Amino acid sequence: MEMRLVGIAIFLRMADVLHAFAVMEKEDVFKKTPCPAFLMFDNAAYLADMSFELPCHCKPEEVTSVVWYFQKNMGSQQTKVLTDFDGTIVVDSGHIRVGSDMLKRFSIRMFSLIIFRAQVTDSGHYICGTKKGDFFYGYDIDVQPSKGITVAFEDQSQHPQKDQTEKHFSVFTTFWAWTKCDRCGVRGEQRRIGLCYVKSTYLYPRYRTGTADVVSCGSRSVPMRFQGTISLRKPEVVIRSCMRPCIKKKAPEEGVLSISNLIAKVGHKPWLPPVPIQFHKQLLGNSLIIACPGARPEHAVAWDKDSTRLYRTSFLIGVNKSMRVFIDHGNHLHIRFAQMNDRGIYYCWREGQMVAGFRLSVGYRGHHKRTLDDPETKYAIKAILTSYVLITMVFITIHVCRCCFYAFKCLAVR
Repeated sequence: MEMRLVGIAIFLRMADVLHAFAVMEKEDVFKKTPCPAFLMFDNAAYLADMSFELPCHCKPEEVTSVVWYFQKNMGSQQTKVLTDFDGTIVVDSGHIRVGSDMLKRFSIRMFSLIIFRAQVTDSGHYICGTKKGDFFYGYDIDVQPSKGITVAFEDQSQHPQKDQTEKHFSVFTTFWAWTKCDRCGVRGEQRRIGLCYVKSTYLYPRYRTGTADVVSCGSRSVPMRFQGTISLRKPEVVIRSCMRPCIKKKAPEEGVLSISNLIAKVGHKPWLPPVPIQFHKQLLGNSLIIACPGARPEHAVAWDKDSTRLYRTSFLIGVNKSMRVFIDHGNHLHIRFAQMNDRGIYYCWREGQMVAGFRLSVGYRGHHKRTLDDPETKYAIKAILTSYVLITMVFITIHVCRCCFYAFKCLAVR
């Protein structure tokens, strides 16, 4: 018995030693990555509305908190400080709104900077350092716009943009991997996002890339004389059809199944939705944007209205300029000027699984007192003022012309 206790004690002591060794190994990660003597910038590109993480790959061991700095252009006097001086800011990404200021869309976790729902204006230099002004690591981030993106449907024999070759540089598209099929059990769709890149031997050497002489089109390493031509190149997305089976769910237990059968025999079973349903009432003529819970722009997301599939080949933004119901490149479903026939249940698929539903009801506007904050009031005031300005300009123009006519007539008589 005593020998067994001694063995257990030795085992526990060894476990503590191994745990301490593991902790020491984890703490020594930054020792293995020496900081560059001259601050360099790693280039990375993302599509608008995506979230990304920037690790602080190196820092001295004695530094316990970091400060992240943002500069649009190197040497600029305008610098944003992204920190709470503890390196522990936490932001709930579920409450981030599109277009909100970057200072409300960042988080620092384990010395890494996380930007939620990045916008084109977030493109620039991100530097990891301290509040004393020591700099350790830098990034050159290029957030490319999703508006005006080029779309190609493989099922319609459409192809991506061709590479463009100039005298001193070439522009091309680098595609990410295909997303998962956005539906299961029925025909679905896959997307492949492509971002703009440029290859040239004239790039500024302070910027590092995974491939020699290749950076994203919005990188600050691209000379200004090239940017006029490069700015015409847009990101693109390729869409194709797909089909995949659904994962079989576990059958209910025998007791649950028998109770369900008993209820079915005694009376009618109530209708149970396949996914959680959220109810929303929209006023007639107002617009609505529905987001799929937990989905990001890079995810495979699909939408159905009742039993109708809203495929991107027909409902993607830009396919038809007169569309009232469409899906944007951030996977949001837009309903402009809601009509009575928009009522129904809108189902959301994420990564090939149906995850949520939205029961939309459309009603008439009740009588209420108008205020200056109402969109209709603002529109009416703007229309009235615009009409007044136009009428005034026409009135003044007519009188000026009449005065000029009489002046020339008097001169002619003399």
